[in-house]
Amino acid sequence: MTMQSRSDSPALPQRRPFAKRLLDGLKPSRLTVPTFLLAWSFLVIAPLVVIVLFSFLQVKAYRVVYTPSLDTWISLIDSGRWMAAVRTLRIGITMTIIEFVLAFPFALWLAKGCRSKTVKAMIITLLTIPFFLDAASRIIVWRSILGQTGAVNTALMSLGITDAPIDWLLYSEFAVHFGLLGTHFPTMVFPIFMSIALIDDDYIQASQDLGGGPAQTLFNIIIPMALPGIVAGIVFTLVPLMAAFVEPQLLGGGFVDLLGNSVNSALQQLKYPTAAALSTVVVALLGICLAVLVLVTRRRYDMASMFVAIRR
Repeated sequence: MTMQSRSDSPALPQRRPFAKRLLDGLKPSRLTVPTFLLAWSFLVIAPLVVIVLFSFLQVKAYRVVYTPSLDTWISLIDSGRWMAAVRTLRIGITMTIIEFVLAFPFALWLAKGCRSKTVKAMIITLLTIPFFLDAASRIIVWRSILGQTGAVNTALMSLGITDAPIDWLLYSEFAVHFGLLGTHFPTMVFPIFMSIALIDDDYIQASQDLGGGPAQTLFNIIIPMALPGIVAGIVFTLVPLMAAFVEPQLLGGGFVDLLGNSVNSALQQLKYPTAAALSTVVVALLGICLAVLVLVTRRRYDMASMFVAIRR
């Protein structure tokens, strides 16, 4: 009777060795997220916090005074440098819209309209060329093309279109916009192209079979499923635009002052708290723009469901 009761009793779970439990806790699947968060905090978040804190310091006699104050921010407002922030935001948003208007149809054609693999590979290769060249080397060429004695004005006067050189082609906001256009076009094209390329052609064919026209297919099928790439393209374009300083410096001629130029000028003058304050303004503006972008996309589409749809 005793032996029968012992055999019918449930077996107690065996305790795993400490070394085995430790190795299970060190699996890559369990370490990935904490390691990423720790590295991200150390490499990105911590420097941003230091920059914000540094903006509340001062420089006196070329030495940083580690006494918190609002003097740097007050001087930033009194000097009128806040206008550079407004100008930077305006040019950044304007250029992002222009880049999207030009890049989306091009990416759509490249992903679904271009049937030649050779042509597609050549175009993608050409789009990557700007990443291998220094920004100053690419931009300085336009000064000899857009200047009063440049190729454009020479051609216009030779054809009799104008009697005098057009002075607003260089050292103006137009020149800055023009210089920024080619620099950030690939960053808008590539995410949209990859997003559209992942869309199964069966979705587009099904829309056409159900009587959907090109516009209905575009707005009901392609754009919703390509929205992750669109959002990525906007982010990858707007962020560097807000910090651009090469194009305004070389093509603006000192007449188009952006936040990137102000930060560079403050660093050259050893005004580190001022540079930190300007950098904080850039980060704050980007945070506001990205928050608005996330709120707008969340109201219309679910980002998670879009990624699932593309994966299918």
